[in-house]
Amino acid sequence: MKTIFYSIVALATLGITAANSASMIVRDPGLVAYEIVDGSSIPKSLTGVAGDPANGKKVAVGRKAGNCLACHAMPISEQPFHGETAPSLYGVGNRLSAGELRMQLVNSKVTNEDTMMPSYYRTFGFERPLKKFVGKTIISAQDVEDVVAYLQTLKTDQ
Repeated sequence: MKTIFYSIVALATLGITAANSASMIVRDPGLVAYEIVDGSSIPKSLTGVAGDPANGKKVAVGRKAGNCLACHAMPISEQPFHGETAPSLYGVGNRLSAGELRMQLVNSKVTNEDTMMPSYYRTFGFERPLKKFVGKTIISAQDVEDVVAYLQTLKTDQ
């Protein structure tokens, strides 16, 4: 009898999960709630304000902010020592939509749980953060939008 009950509960749970798998609202205390669509995209802006590509470039290059160059090659010739451990960001504006870019910045673990890329707009799930970083994001919601706007300008592959 217990087996039947657990099977029914499991099937009901799977049904609910499957029914909701196309869209999921994420609420992290103190942060803007956002919707993940199809497990790969956050189509709506976190701020409702258009991103500033010039500031996005500064955030992406900043060693104490996005620090994208640590892992990615980017079309920023004035900065030496581009990373090679992650995909090149040349042409990323043609490969990924704004929603997909936003998803990668907010919480890249959603699309690839094994990624080394940090989740830039999340306050939980980190291993042994320093006390001064507990409950804080790496970059702000507006910084996310600015970096998305900048990455969308990267249309050429070289």
